[in-house]
Amino acid sequence: MSTYRDRVHRGSARATVLRTVGTRERRSHLSAPRVPTVGIDIGGTKVMAGVVDADGNILEKVRTETPDKSKSPKVVEDTITELVLDLSDRHDVHAVGIGAAGWVDADRSRVLFAPHLNWRNEPLRERLAGRLAVPVMVDNDANTAAWAEWRFGAGRNEDHLVMITLGTGIGGAILEDGQVKRGKYGVAGEFGHMQVVPAGHRCPCGNRGCWEQYSSGNALVREARELAAADSPVAYNIIERVGGHIPDITGPLITELAREGDAMCVELFAEIGLWLGVGIANLAAALDPSCFVIGGGVSAADDLLIGPARDAFRRTLTGRGYRPEARIARAQLGPEAGMVGAADLARLVARRFRRANRRRVERYERYERAGRR
Repeated sequence: MSTYRDRVHRGSARATVLRTVGTRERRSHLSAPRVPTVGIDIGGTKVMAGVVDADGNILEKVRTETPDKSKSPKVVEDTITELVLDLSDRHDVHAVGIGAAGWVDADRSRVLFAPHLNWRNEPLRERLAGRLAVPVMVDNDANTAAWAEWRFGAGRNEDHLVMITLGTGIGGAILEDGQVKRGKYGVAGEFGHMQVVPAGHRCPCGNRGCWEQYSSGNALVREARELAAADSPVAYNIIERVGGHIPDITGPLITELAREGDAMCVELFAEIGLWLGVGIANLAAALDPSCFVIGGGVSAADDLLIGPARDAFRRTLTGRGYRPEARIARAQLGPEAGMVGAADLARLVARRFRRANRRRVERYERYERAGRR
């Protein structure tokens, strides 16, 4: 470990690796070393880590609960380190990629802000690289998920792709010509905080009327609980299912009832889907991608959500009927997308580490030969 830290993490060398990778993603992923890497997905409730091969196959996966957000950042970093070292005992790991639920700076070094963890301008890459014997890459979890879908999932062969992740809120990412567009400061793709309803529902971000207040897991649950609290006749089925305890109404339960044909739950998904389609139409007007990939936990509802979204998109799209329409597809890789994408992006860093290591070995061998003369 100390050899690697001394060799790579000195001066500007560390930053140069990530900047170079960022400008060469499109052509580099095909020639990156076909070595196993570890991908880590950090969320508000779980830390999932897996060893992933060059074809996106998960060789082994482990997970644990995310330490409470009131704890110090070091506690979360300890958890990540333990998972990586555990996997390294059984696999030849060459790099680690981290998808973090938060804003990551343009150098992919610091987590500027994480809503579910106590990370504020946290130098995550440096902290972890100082404890692991392999290179570390940090990115936003929606970016890593989008990369995985472009490489191995629903977005393959698309040259202009937008991914929308529907979970508690809404995240997103933009890929153009095989390169993640992170913006000047690294925080592009925060689609959930576009304002769609002036003076609408209050959002935890501090503003009102954000898109995620109308098309997300939180929005779905909020609407169901409000109907149940009002003792609406349409909510009798779900009230009975939770024994009258309204806080037990969850997104998975609403999805289950909708699949069973519960009229209220089907209608709630139709409303969430309508707002999803409106937001996608706005993004199409701004970005004009060829494909939208819809991921995240709420997308498990499939056509209950995606069908209404497609209909609303076609009705709302600027220039409808006179322009090509982007394809809207459900993500294929499920909850492992962020982990797989982080691991695959880390392979771009692994190449430079392997080259540096090879040069070090060659120098050592030359010195050894010179000493024997």
